[in-house]
Amino acid sequence: MIRFQRIGRKNDASFRMAVLEKTAGPKAGKYVDLVGTYNPKTKQITYKADRIKDWITKGAQVSPSLKNLLIKNGVLEGSKTAVISKKNLEKNIAKKRAEDEAAALKAAEEKAKAEAASAKAAEEAANAPVEEAPAQEEVSVEAPEEAAPAEIAPETPAEEPAA
Repeated sequence: MIRFQRIGRKNDASFRMAVLEKTAGPKAGKYVDLVGTYNPKTKQITYKADRIKDWITKGAQVSPSLKNLLIKNGVLEGSKTAVISKKNLEKNIAKKRAEDEAAALKAAEEKAKAEAASAKAAEEAANAPVEEAPAQEEVSVEAPEEAAPAEIAPETPAEEPAA
């Protein structure tokens, strides 16, 4: 991987553009190849463009910050990638966590409102069958009248075998 390796004094950072193993930490002193340097304070940059392109063709990945710098200086082509610093990442994580908690609280309130509405609908439904119950009793009163014609029906089949 090609990435920055910090060198320099405290509060006066400068960076090496080093080819490191992916598993090696960025602060480790060991590197495979040194391909340039960068001083963000003076904006001074030195790089070996042919060596960088050679490592990329061999499969080396470029860190997002270094990729953006190389695109800006014309060494690489393509679009820049969004880079979030570690400090901003922590702020964004805290902000996202607060947004998620607010969304969860809002969802809980909506769920409570929905449950209250369903409970109210259940009460109305419970009150509605009480009014319908007398109507069902009237239907059951008519049923015995229909039973009388059913008693007449067996007599007609009995007449047919006699004929």
